[in-house]
Amino acid sequence: MSYQSVTDQRAALQSRKVSAVELSDQAIARIEALDGKFNAVVVRDFDRARAAAKDADAAIARGEDRPLLGISMTVKECFNVAGLVTTWGIAGTESNRVDFDSVAVARVKAAGAIILGKTNVPTMLMDWQSYNPIYGITNNPWDVTRTPGGSSGGGAAALAAGFVPLEFGSDLGGSLRVPAHCCGVFAHKPTHGIVPMRNMSPPGSPQVAVSAPVDLAVVGPMARSAGDLSLVLDIVAGPDQREAVGYRLDLPPARHARLADFRVLLLDAHPLVPTDPAIRAAFGDLARKLEKAGCIVDRSSPLLPDLAQIAATFTELLMSFVGADMPDAEYKGARAAVDALPPEAPAIQAAHMRCLTLSHRDWIRADRRRAAIAGQWRAFFQAYDVVLCPVMPNVAFPHDHRPMMQREIVVDGKALPYGLQGIWAGLANVTGQPATAMPIGLSPEGLPIGMQIIGPYLEDRTTLQFARLVEREFGGFVPPPALR
Repeated sequence: MSYQSVTDQRAALQSRKVSAVELSDQAIARIEALDGKFNAVVVRDFDRARAAAKDADAAIARGEDRPLLGISMTVKECFNVAGLVTTWGIAGTESNRVDFDSVAVARVKAAGAIILGKTNVPTMLMDWQSYNPIYGITNNPWDVTRTPGGSSGGGAAALAAGFVPLEFGSDLGGSLRVPAHCCGVFAHKPTHGIVPMRNMSPPGSPQVAVSAPVDLAVVGPMARSAGDLSLVLDIVAGPDQREAVGYRLDLPPARHARLADFRVLLLDAHPLVPTDPAIRAAFGDLARKLEKAGCIVDRSSPLLPDLAQIAATFTELLMSFVGADMPDAEYKGARAAVDALPPEAPAIQAAHMRCLTLSHRDWIRADRRRAAIAGQWRAFFQAYDVVLCPVMPNVAFPHDHRPMMQREIVVDGKALPYGLQGIWAGLANVTGQPATAMPIGLSPEGLPIGMQIIGPYLEDRTTLQFARLVEREFGGFVPPPALR
């Protein structure tokens, strides 16, 4: 049962081939046996999970059939779960126990899910690695010397290790899609604003009855199949409390039912960052398969918004967001560092640091550029159904816990600033497009390679359908060799 999908486990539960108690016990036993190597599930709630599994079996015996009834899962540490601590990996918050669920957690619980615990994150969710001073380092099940990605890295590792079939995470700068790419699993970054984020905030932040969407940020599901992502999105998407008085969510159906009917733009090159040869090779192989299946696959289009402009706008908005969360003393230090930058400072470093201290006037100008980009995407998606592109320019990289400004990545033999890894992820975030991440192959050293499928605003079902069809035709998740 370790690598079964939610769909398969639901069928087994309803046919009485297995009980919810058996499923939860199997998941708990696997976590206890294997997680010492990975450190993915860092907050454990096994006693309450076993009790919830007994309740689920009783409900199934009564004839109930909720979408996740009896399914064990984990959630990212940043989500509030009543009775558990929420720390965001911030030292000194270890006793921050909460007595309420985030909206997403409440909705999966209402659908019958059993929460086994919470998975590891980087401090303040600000890294493409997953480590912090409270819970330590999470390792990638494909290679424990490498990152599982971040910030939803613990969840991706739990899925790849076969602990649970389902996880819930968040994404501001690739935090769902990067771990999915690094660990060879699936994730869906929903259209901005369609899944409420209430009660997912750092310790000490004020909790409000209804919270507006956070700029650039979303919450969404992670799984080992596209079908499971669709199942969970239907459960959690929809307006929160006050908004539900005035409107309901009605996502359009997928544009096509057959792979051959999709019009695809495939990108494997970006003007600001090189792409690893293994990733380019995987995309080339996929392009040939799609064309053979009847898809229209283009490699360029004059309708595509300017990728460099998107990256610049995303950097301004993202780093302004990061600066807003800085403590006053740290923010003043960043301003002083910006003033002290020498003229010869690397352009990317200078740009990132200056964006930390954007004025509101500058932010408004960046937001207006974002609106123009959104208009360009609308025109683009009249001619195409999806964009296929990398999640990152490189595969999962070795652990590197130096200060971020000192880190580098190596892509195609070239050393690059660490922050350049987020450029591909920002393609979907800046204008709130839906993006589904899925595995498409392995690198020569046997590490997963992921793809993101970007679609039109509010057309989440189209990207999910495309992922489902690609998975059906060409394959999807495979377990790490050491765990097969």
